[in-house]
Order: sequence, then C-alpha cells, then structure tokens
Amino acid sequence: MRKIISFAVKNPVTISMVVLAILLLGWISYDRLNVDLLPKMNSPRLFVEIEAGERPPEEIEKLFLENMESTAIRQRDVTQVSSVIKAGSARLTVEYTQNKDMDEAFLDLQKAMAMFSSNRDIESLNITQHDPNTDPVMLISMSHQTITDMAELRKIAESYVRNELVRIEGVAEVALSGQERSILTINTDAYKLKAFGLTLDGIAQRIETNNQSISGGRVSDIGLQYLVKSTTQFTNEVDFENLIVGYNAIEATTVQGRTVTRAPLYLREVATIKFENDRPTNIVRLNGERCIGLSVYKEMQQNTVRVVKLINDQLKTIEQALPGYSFQVISNQGVFINDAINEVKNSALLGLALAIVVLFLFLRRIGTTLIVSISIPISIIAAFNLMYFNGLTLNVMTLGGLALGGGMLIDNAIVVIESIFRNQERGLNRREAIITGTSDVSGAVIASTLTTVVVFIPIVYIHGASGQLFKDQAWTVAFSLIASLFVALLVTPMLYDKLSGVKNTSSESQSLQFNWYSQLLSSILKNRWLIISVSVILLLGTVLLLPLLGTEFLPRSNSQTFSISVKLPEGTRLERTDAVVQNLEYYIHSISGDSLCTIYSHAGEGSATNEVFEGEHTATMKVILSHSSPVPPEIVRERFLEATSTIEGLELTFKQDDNTLGTFFGDEIAPIVVEVKGEDLDEIGVVTEQVLERLKGIEGIYNIKSSMADGAPELTISIDRTMAGINNIPLQTVISQISQQLQGREAGQMDYKGEMRTIRIKTPDITMKDLQNIVIRIGTQEFLLREIANIENSFSPKEIFRRNQNRINKIVADKDAGKSLDKVAQEIRQSVSDISLLQNYSINVTGEEEQRQESLNTLMWALLLSIVLVYMVLASQFESLLHPFTILLTIPFGLVGSVLIFILTGTTINIMGVIGIIMLAGISVNNSILLVVRINQLKTTMNLTEAIVQAGQQRIRPILMTSLTTILALLPMSIQIGEVSALRSSMAIAVIGGFVTSTLMSLVVIPCVYYVFETMKLKITKE
Repeated sequence: MRKIISFAVKNPVTISMVVLAILLLGWISYDRLNVDLLPKMNSPRLFVEIEAGERPPEEIEKLFLENMESTAIRQRDVTQVSSVIKAGSARLTVEYTQNKDMDEAFLDLQKAMAMFSSNRDIESLNITQHDPNTDPVMLISMSHQTITDMAELRKIAESYVRNELVRIEGVAEVALSGQERSILTINTDAYKLKAFGLTLDGIAQRIETNNQSISGGRVSDIGLQYLVKSTTQFTNEVDFENLIVGYNAIEATTVQGRTVTRAPLYLREVATIKFENDRPTNIVRLNGERCIGLSVYKEMQQNTVRVVKLINDQLKTIEQALPGYSFQVISNQGVFINDAINEVKNSALLGLALAIVVLFLFLRRIGTTLIVSISIPISIIAAFNLMYFNGLTLNVMTLGGLALGGGMLIDNAIVVIESIFRNQERGLNRREAIITGTSDVSGAVIASTLTTVVVFIPIVYIHGASGQLFKDQAWTVAFSLIASLFVALLVTPMLYDKLSGVKNTSSESQSLQFNWYSQLLSSILKNRWLIISVSVILLLGTVLLLPLLGTEFLPRSNSQTFSISVKLPEGTRLERTDAVVQNLEYYIHSISGDSLCTIYSHAGEGSATNEVFEGEHTATMKVILSHSSPVPPEIVRERFLEATSTIEGLELTFKQDDNTLGTFFGDEIAPIVVEVKGEDLDEIGVVTEQVLERLKGIEGIYNIKSSMADGAPELTISIDRTMAGINNIPLQTVISQISQQLQGREAGQMDYKGEMRTIRIKTPDITMKDLQNIVIRIGTQEFLLREIANIENSFSPKEIFRRNQNRINKIVADKDAGKSLDKVAQEIRQSVSDISLLQNYSINVTGEEEQRQESLNTLMWALLLSIVLVYMVLASQFESLLHPFTILLTIPFGLVGSVLIFILTGTTINIMGVIGIIMLAGISVNNSILLVVRINQLKTTMNLTEAIVQAGQQRIRPILMTSLTTILALLPMSIQIGEVSALRSSMAIAVIGGFVTSTLMSLVVIPCVYYVFETMKLKITKE
C-alpha cells in the first residue's frame, strides 16, 4: 500500500487525468440517467375477470370460481389467490413471487384458463395485468368559458386534443371521462303504439330498412364505368318524422280514381324525434363545474419527467390553437417527482455544507478543508458512472442513498487528512507525512469501507417488494463508498501534496486539540468494570423499553392531497350520486376554510382506479388543499367525517395521495383490515357483527365498515310456467319484450354533421305499478305481465370474497395518526380473542399489519446476516477472532441510540427505519475499527495501557470529525419538511441516534472491553 500511495504522490498528472476522466464520464452518465420517483419494481399480480350473465354469486362461485382458483393456485410461483364475486361477474387476483417473470406468468395463466374461456356459460373472460406505473401520469380537466354542452366538448377533446396528446412520444393512451354523446332519440308513446298495434321491433325494422345505402353494380357508357348505388339514408329529423311505420283504417274514399280504405301512419304521429345527449356513464366536476377529464398514461419504459414535460409543452400549444378552452392539471407525477428529487438534493447539499463547516472548525485551515471538500463531488460523480452502467435511475431511493452516504463519503478523506496532519505536527516533512500518514490508516479505511458495503449485500438478496425497493439504494451507497475509498487513498494524498502550502509544521498547530481525553481515558481504564457494568445496564434498560416503541408498515407522507371514495346504496341513480357529491364538495370548502382548495370529483363508472366493482352509486373526490390552508388534511378528514355521519347510506373511505410506496406494495384501501374466514355466509355474518361491536370499543380507530352488505334493490319476475305452457308463450319472447319496453331499442346509426349518431327508440320511464301492466304480444294474443308472472321486491345477493380458496369477509377501518399499527392490531386481537368460533372459522388482522410483520421479519434477517458478514470482514482484516468481536459490540450500543431517539421523538419504526438500522450495523463499527487498528499498531512498542491511551488520543479527533460530519449530513434529511420527507426521515433518524451512542461507546466502552479481552488472552496464552 505504501508503494501505491507513493506512486500517487509522485505522479500527480496521471492521477489528475484519471480523475478528470471519471468526472467527464460521470457527467455524461448523469445526463443520461433516467429520472423517476421510485426504482423500477415488478408488479406480480394478474387479474382474471369474467362475466356470466345474471347468475347469483353463489352459483358463479360453485360453477366457475372454485375450479378457477384451484387451477390458478397450482401455477408456478403463485403465493396467493383471492377473488371477489358479484351477481353476474367476478374477478380473480393471482399474486406471484416478486421476482417472477410476468410475461411468462401471463402466458401460463392464459393457457390454464383456456378451458374456462371455451365454456358457453361464461360470456367473457379477460386476463389483465395491473401495474402501478400504469396509473395516469397526468390528470387534466378541460372546460370552456361559454360551452357547457358535454357532447360539444367531447368532440373537441376526442377528435383534436386526445389525438394531439397521443402523438407525443412516450404517451400510451389518453382516456376521457365526463363526456356525453349526442344521439337521435325516438321517444314513443306506449298508448299510441298499443292503439295502432305497433311494436318497437316493427318500428326498428322500418328504420333499418329505409336507412341504408345499397350498391347496385356498375354501368358502362362511352368507355366510362359508373357505380350504381341506391341510398335512402336519413339525414335529419324530418326524414324520420315522415317515415311511414304503419297504416290506419279510414272510411273508404276515392283518390285519383282509386278507392282508399287506409291512411299512412307517420312516425311523428306516435313518437317525438329529436337530437339529445345520451345519459352519461359518469359525471366529472372541477370545483363544482362540469368538465371533461383527460387521464394521460405513459408507455411502460418511458421516463415520467420527460413525458410530462412534453405533455405540458403540447398543452400550451393546444390552448393557443383553441381560444376559450382552458386546461387545468389536477395531478402531475412529473412535478411530484421533481419536487421529491429536489427535496432530497437540497437536504443532501445542506447536510454536506454543514459537514464541511465542522471540518473547518476542527482543522482550522482552508487548504485541508478544501482538499476534503473536493473528495465529495469526485466520489458522487464517480458513483454516477457505476449507476448508469448498472441500469439504475435517479429516484428518491438512489438520491437518498447518495445523501445517506454523503456524510460517509468524507469519512475516509478525513481520516487520511487527519493522519497526514498529525504526522506533520510530529515534525515529518510534507511528503513523508503524506505517505506515512496515509499508510498508517489505509488498513482501517479499507476495513471500515468494506464493513459498510457488506451490510447492503443481504438487502440486495431480499426477495419481495422490500428488496426491490431498497436494492437500488444499497447499490448507490456501495458505489459511492467504493469511489470515496479510491479518492481517499490516491487523490487526497496527491491533492495534499500540491495544495498544502506548508512544508514543515513542527511548530504548535492551531487545530482543535483534545489533550484532556488521554487523562480521561486513563481514569476510565482504571474503572473499566464500572463502565462496562453501566453500559450493560443501559443496554438491558433499552431492551425493556422496546415494548414502548411503535411499528408500522409504510411511512406516511405530508401531502396536502387526499382522495375520498364515496359509496351510496346500490341502485342509486347517477344524478342523485352527483347531487350528493356536490353537497360533499360544499362541506369540504366550509370545513377547510381554504378558498384556494381544488376539488376534482368523478361520479359513476371509472371513479376508482383499483376498485373491482363500481357503478352509478360510487364516486371519487380528489381534494387538493393549498399550502396556505388553515386546517391540516387530517383535521379536515376528521371534521368531514363527523359532518357527514348523519347521512343515511353514505360510506366514505379516505386515502392519502402520497404517490410513494403504497401502490407498489398493493396496500389496502384502509390501514386496518380484519378478515373473518369461514364457509357459511350466514355464520360469517354473525361473527362479523360480533367483531364490529368489539371494534367500536377500541379507542383510536374510526370509520369502521364491513364488506358484507345487501346488494342492489331489484324486482324479481317469476313467469307462471303453467300459464306459459297452456298459451304456448316462449320465455325468451317475454324477456325480450320486457327488455325493449324498459330499455328501448337501438335501430342503427346515421351520419349527422360529420359524426355517426346512434338511433335509439325509447319508451317513457315506468313505475313499478306500470310494470305489471306491460303488454306481452304472442302472435295475435296479448297478455298483461301480471297475468302470466309474479313480481316481487328483493335485493341482489351479497358479494362473496374469497382468499386462498376460503370465503372471507373484510372489515376495514381508519386509525388515528398518533397510534402505531402494531399496537392497534394487538388491541384488536385481544378484543376478539374471546369470540367463540366454529371449526374452520377464524379472525385475522391482515392488510398492512400482515405486510408489516412479513417485511420486518425479512429485514431483521437481513440485519443478522449483515452483522455476520461484518464480523467475517473484520476477522479477515485483523487475522483474529477476538478483536472483531470487540468491535462488533458497538452495534448493540448503536441500536440503543436508535431506540431511544425513536421513543423521544415519538416516531414509529417502519421499513425505512429498519433499513437505517441495518446501515447502522456497518457504519457504527467504523470508529471502533479506527481505534482498534491503532491500538494494535502501538501495543507492539509499549504496554497495553499506554497503547490504548495514546491510540485514543491520536484517534479522538478523526472519530469526532467523522461522527459529526455524518450526523450533520443526515440532519436535514431527518426533518419532515416536504411531501416525501417521510420516506427518508425515519431512516436518517435511526442512523443519527445510533451514531451518537456508538461514537460515545467507541470512545468510552470499547477501550475498556479491549483491555479486558486482551488481558484475558494474555493470561490464557501464558497458561
């Protein structure tokens, strides 16, 4: 190593060129790195959706779902199969291991389901793959200053705006919502139809016969060929009004010599014809005003930030081309990503600036401070090279890795500079001080870097979403530390030789000294057993405090945006749902007191992105509070829930829009999920009622709902088979005529004003009483519906939820922000533990709690493996089994600090905090390595006590410098300011707290432990 360092010092041009090459390639790599919010993650879920007529859920379950589930669960790498069944439809969710090749899984599942798709009783079977990245990257509202007709807005949105956006590179699809379509409606009069003996089928056939263009071949004349066609297509309302649909008997009259006994019956005499907007499937509003919603989706491999920028640029062009039209961006993943990236960048830069200030306060020399400061950008830019060639992206996790490693990047350089500086203070000339000082600490620097790097190896091998999420961060930290090791051992000595203007510093230095520490350390060694005893007591006390520490699955963001899922009783018409949503919007504005609040509401189908079943009775409200809102989002939600609690039949579910981790982990719609598993639906309902009663008594949870509820109201028409048989009445004819008289009938299309319009024959809406008097015609016979059928009120069957081939019912609830998930889950388990259950019935807390347990168990395994790997590295470095164990004692004392700081700050530990603790296992030993390496070097020339005291005196300054710079570099990240700060704050808090105590232990406890172990070893050796 001495020869390598000497080469670097004697060949500054060579080292400079290497550094410049790294910087040049690093800049190019940085420019080409894709920018995204989170690392690329696999979404291991496939969905099988089936339509099976109007069968009840129990029938669909027995006929199809049970066999489909057993087929799906036998597929390779399947971890879970769940399903939801409703009258006429069902959806099967197949979950795979996280690293599964989903293209292969899709093909395998498609082959397995082929036998069901050929089943005649299944109307449709679709297999789809849901990926969180397919959520719209932008949500845009489109409106006009004067035009309020949604059909007119749709024409512009569909024919121009959508086409312009789809043409953008990277845009996959633009979906419209809230639009209406203009159709030609023929509103018939049921009494007139009956009087003239007309039917909807007969009118439709007349329209279809006359509204067509028929080719009649070709005619040749004087060398030219003419295409012959006959066209009787309708072009306007008058053509329909003058259509003859029948004849009316009249008194015999003579017209032009002919006797006429009937007169033509025109369509206008039995119906009203007009163009009007068809009933919409959904209604979209922005702050109470109707608008068109544009959901823009990007292609899978495209860069989100780049695509969003192109969309924004195109929107400006479209607005210039369409005067009077306005486009407002409701949500924009690109802005969120940029804000998140900038937050991490600013936190990292501020932390590094604080670290450099501390460095100057210790060394009190601009030159040496500058040398260490230069090592930071070199290490980071060098890391960009490795990130680019390994296919990583710039995201919150990788930049967080650079920020977390930012304080450690200068640790190696600090240790080298301090060692050189100390050798100069001893009187060595500059070049000798550089070579000797760097050689003295090279072993410790290499060992500390390797121990930090190896703790990330288990993270790379962790399966599941946690492993995919943190893998990029682990690689980034490892890359930056490897780069910092190169800079510290080769670049820093060369820079010190060229930038340090002092050739001899035999005189007393003005740098910060800690001469008092040697005396303190001597006293500590004399009372070593007391120090060790106090440390053990502190460690045991911390273990006793662990029950006070709350844990959760994911960190909660500080977003000002949240969504409200609105559900009214099934059967509620869209118009009433829209009216309720408008009232809810008024409540939000009143409660928030925020005049700048933006509310985007979507009532009807397509309102919830990830919902299985939705309809006219559902809606979603996206609430975006301004940053100047006087009431925080959580208070708005609580007050809103109180204000709407008296509205009968209204169900509300809140979801924080954090755009971060929830979607990737497939989070539930609520944080608390309790599953009741069993076989009989009625028995599951009885148990569910008991669970609901117990949950109401638990403090801290609210908005408790059960998925087991009555379905939509319906009228059941039971045909009298005896009457049908006697009068030869085909059941299919009865059903067809009822359907036509209730829903109307489509009669083709017509070209009107350059657009194809649907022709729909409608009948007036009828009441339940009118339904009984519907006339059913069979040939020349006529029957009232009540004469051949019984009509009864009922409710559609309940939905059936299944998981791993068992029936379940889900009970969901929200929890107060101040309560940790694990403690709430424990209270729920205790409260339901005395409920008596039949065999094969169970009550389980699932959802986030289940994911929390799984992730924490996996990460704790990674922590233990990291400690083992650190020990192996240290044992190899020291060629000893004893002193690596001495150094490893720093880790539990580091955990003491992490636990204490989480308790003191009232922060719950989540998966991000556990990653911080794993990192701490590699970082906390660095100071002890530095101390033990020096003791081993000195004990060969002096007695043990003197070696420990002198090593401590020589190493206290670099230990304090590296500790303070690391802590200060992480301090800005620990402060929760910004929407994504929660992603990194718990990680930074864990490292800061652990680093404080581990540093103190390195300076106080480790010397005592080293003394005890070394004296024991000497005694054993002598014996």
